[in-house]
Amino acid sequence: MRGRHLASGCWLAAAAVCCAAATPAQAAAAAGHAAASASAAHPAARLHTVTIAGMHFLPATLQVRRGERVEWVNDDLVPHTVTARDGRFDSRSIAAGASWTWVADRAGSVAYACAYHPDMTASVTIR
Repeated sequence: MRGRHLASGCWLAAAAVCCAAATPAQAAAAAGHAAASASAAHPAARLHTVTIAGMHFLPATLQVRRGERVEWVNDDLVPHTVTARDGRFDSRSIAAGASWTWVADRAGSVAYACAYHPDMTASVTIR
């Protein structure tokens, strides 16, 4: 599909593909602007890692922002779960050497534990 021309160059489609009338320099500049706009509008979500080792969640307390990701990595020899006390999330069984990721969806503090080992507890606070 061909874009429509504007006085200053060409119109870009969502995929940053410029119409054939644009010069390579105009197309490159427009593509760079589109990429910068996209990254500003949708910055990559930060990833936080919680290690499961020695029958503990490390760190035991974590603070994140809404939209950020939390990954639990099971470095223990046995399976574990990451189960929120309020039911907000449940990883189900995470095998030794495996991981599970959750996106912090709403503000608040969430206590969680391993369903197999209830003495393993921790919390995540979402701002």
